[in-house]
Amino acid sequence: MVVGLGSRSTASFAVSAIGQLVKAGLRVVGVPTSEKTATQARSLGIPLATLGECPEIDVTIDGADEVELRTLNLIKGGGGNLLREKIVASASKRLIIVVDQSKLVSRLGSHVSVPVECAQFGWQSTARRLHALGSKPVARMDAGGKMFITDGGNCILDCPFGTIESAGELQSQLDATVGVVEHGLFIGLACQVVVGAAGGVQVLERH
Repeated sequence: MVVGLGSRSTASFAVSAIGQLVKAGLRVVGVPTSEKTATQARSLGIPLATLGECPEIDVTIDGADEVELRTLNLIKGGGGNLLREKIVASASKRLIIVVDQSKLVSRLGSHVSVPVECAQFGWQSTARRLHALGSKPVARMDAGGKMFITDGGNCILDCPFGTIESAGELQSQLDATVGVVEHGLFIGLACQVVVGAAGGVQVLERH
């Protein structure tokens, strides 16, 4: 089985659990969505492959910054790995998202900005185009105060749009914006969301 391995804190718990299962005899191949996840997986003995070697993924397990209850549409990219995460998610037969209850919203954009991954060249011009769409883009910085650079060599503009009435329409506008490499709207990709809460685990399905 080919398993997409998500990024950031929530997904790292899943990677750790998969590592324990591999030690117990589970036979899987992992496709990591970030260099950090790849390092973690190797340390746990999980065999890894690239999308070139395994172009079709059986299931991907990842986290999200927001989950829209009605649609299971997502905002992702808080960790800066949205391009690879979306490529892996799009190549997956099933995308399972693991979140805590605080990530559930009635409309996307209620609490977080939409991360937009942009080419470094002319990013200021791209920011102006995003401003024209109704946002006030902020360049993401790293811990050292320099511009955050993704594993793919791009920068990220965090774009607050407020409550998003039509995620599909915004997705089309971002897709058509010159300089945008990818964005954190994951529309129609998640088939299942596993929600951890104080009262137990809830599983949401997209029909």
